Amino acid sequence: MAEVGIPVVVIGLGEVGRAVVSRVLGHPELRLVGAVDPAEGLAGRALSELLGAPAPGLTVAADAAVPLTAARGGVAILTATDAFEQALPLLQQAVRAGCSVVSTCAELAWPWLHHEAAADALDALCEKHGVAVVGTGVNPGFALDRLPAFLAQVVGEVRHVRGLRVVDLAARRGVLRHRLGVGLGEEAFERADDRGEVGHAGLAESAALAAAGCGLEVDEVEEELVPLVAEEDAHGVRRGQVAGVQQVARAFSEGREVVRLELVMALGAEHPRDEVELDADPPLRAVVPGGIPGEAATVNAVVHAALAVTERQGLITVLDLPAGR
Repeated sequence: MAEVGIPVVVIGLGEVGRAVVSRVLGHPELRLVGAVDPAEGLAGRALSELLGAPAPGLTVAADAAVPLTAARGGVAILTATDAFEQALPLLQQAVRAGCSVVSTCAELAWPWLHHEAAADALDALCEKHGVAVVGTGVNPGFALDRLPAFLAQVVGEVRHVRGLRVVDLAARRGVLRHRLGVGLGEEAFERADDRGEVGHAGLAESAALAAAGCGLEVDEVEEELVPLVAEEDAHGVRRGQVAGVQQVARAFSEGREVVRLELVMALGAEHPRDEVELDADPPLRAVVPGGIPGEAATVNAVVHAALAVTERQGLITVLDLPAGR
């Protein structure tokens, strides 16, 4: 009797990866055939022990080769990194094994921005093996890029896109706060910024993706990161320490700004929300009070993409996926 469901292997078992595994295990159209993470303390463990929930017969593998073979014709879900260059060897391995890939890699949302040649080569590899690769999530992947593109379907020519996402870090994962430099002094933050160690990955890619989805040509993308310093002791951060960031990505066409995306992520940030405004005919503005829940939305976006990606080929974006489920 043939097994039911699209075979899936999950690579990367951090918080998001484990949440994805749980969703896959509970989905009637997906079938988990492997879980991979080489980290010490994870490889070799029973998956059910790691999850604290039933995962019959599955053990965490240190290497992806055997699980990818088991998932041939299905989907590899990669949650291990935000950097395209770090993700690329695993993407290539999965594609050569005959698996489509859905990844939370932030730079994969629009990899042509900084890695055009490598992205084109990956696209050709996907076509050769008859599979697809896509980067998705909530940010990038929805709130500031796919959502503006979706709204652009009901307006005329779009002249400018403005997006704003405000997130209260008090309700978010500790790993995210660390990535944004929360708790550092200003000088330490500046040094970390110079090394490329702080900030939210993928905002520039979101700007390019939003432009493409709204029919706007882009020839340059600029990005700026500013630390938000605590004015008083609160939320475990002392006065004078970094409590969050304001990050802005701006896309230009022949010197004219066509996209401006602003991300404010801070402890105690006021009025969390997602906001999109299109300067178009007619103009359009949409606000999601409270904002779209980050981790849960990313997990759901990944799972929904896994159901659709095997019907496509090449290196694609979320704009190539169905607008609905």
